[in-house]
Amino acid sequence: MKRKELGIAVVGAGRIGTLRARLAARHPAVGFLAVSDLDKERARALAEQAGADFHSGSNFEVIERPEVTAVFVSTPEGQHAAPVRRALELGKPVLVEKPIALTLKDADDILATLKASGGHLRVGYSRRFKECFLRAKEQMLHGRLGKVVGGLARVYNSRAQTFAILKRDPHATPVLDVLTYYVDLMCWFLEGNRPAEVVARGQHGIFKEAGYGVHDVTWAIITFGDGAVINFGISYALPARYPTQGQSDRVELLGTEGTMLIDDDHMDHVLYTEKGIPHPYVPGHKVEMAFLGSNTAGDWAVGDFWGPLGNETRAWLDHLVTGNPTAHTTPEQARINLETTIAIERAVATGQPVRLPLET
Repeated sequence: MKRKELGIAVVGAGRIGTLRARLAARHPAVGFLAVSDLDKERARALAEQAGADFHSGSNFEVIERPEVTAVFVSTPEGQHAAPVRRALELGKPVLVEKPIALTLKDADDILATLKASGGHLRVGYSRRFKECFLRAKEQMLHGRLGKVVGGLARVYNSRAQTFAILKRDPHATPVLDVLTYYVDLMCWFLEGNRPAEVVARGQHGIFKEAGYGVHDVTWAIITFGDGAVINFGISYALPARYPTQGQSDRVELLGTEGTMLIDDDHMDHVLYTEKGIPHPYVPGHKVEMAFLGSNTAGDWAVGDFWGPLGNETRAWLDHLVTGNPTAHTTPEQARINLETTIAIERAVATGQPVRLPLET
């Protein structure tokens, strides 16, 4: 990276867009930074914070800037399609936040634009860039588990964060918006082996009483193409002051020649303080005890940002400069992830097994 050759547009000035912009501004290959948000004041505030060269209340205006050579799309989940498609039409590489969309139609429209433009698109499943899961993938590449026959992936979080997500987009359910990370991880670990059938159950309560059509707990059994059976579970309804600051999860892989257990609950680093600890996702929300390291994106420490989203952002910018292979999720895999989470919700709603791929 000898010269600053990248011009970056960050579309969306929310929490993740802010992190992307601040990280891009620090990257040695970025020579121009533009940010946008439909709320022009948020765009202006982020531009000042990140030292951006240009800001706008129009997403298309920053994407179309001639200095911009690549785009991060960090809008709310249901607003991904339009800016992604516009950037691809202009031949600009895109990293869009997960999930690729909230409907298969929007996902298919994006894929159609990608095919027509011959562009470059990846989807930001940042759990792939957490060290424990990178180590796990390396073991899978060496084949040390043999044939995977079963496994588990479950994730917990507090209802405080869930309400913040649902307020942003009531269609971004815990299954579509969060369990998708673990569908992606398992598909990555079992590369080439895709989900074939879903059986699932859910339980209404806290969120339904608050006016949302979202389950407090969802469990699914997914059978993969070669017969491997994986149990997926999510509850984002733990008490509001539960100590996790993001995702507390556990992943297990059972193979014919080995077993891998990944404990990512973060109970190994606990802080208690009567001064209160600000929640990284929910403004104004504090807890007295926190599982440090559980913030899904990562953490600011000693003047820089460390963790999965930092690793993922830097790896994408490095990839744009060097052209080296990247572990970022392909759009085709992202569509499978979306289809699988839709199938989970459909199986819960009907009480019946759902076969994949879905009929559209």
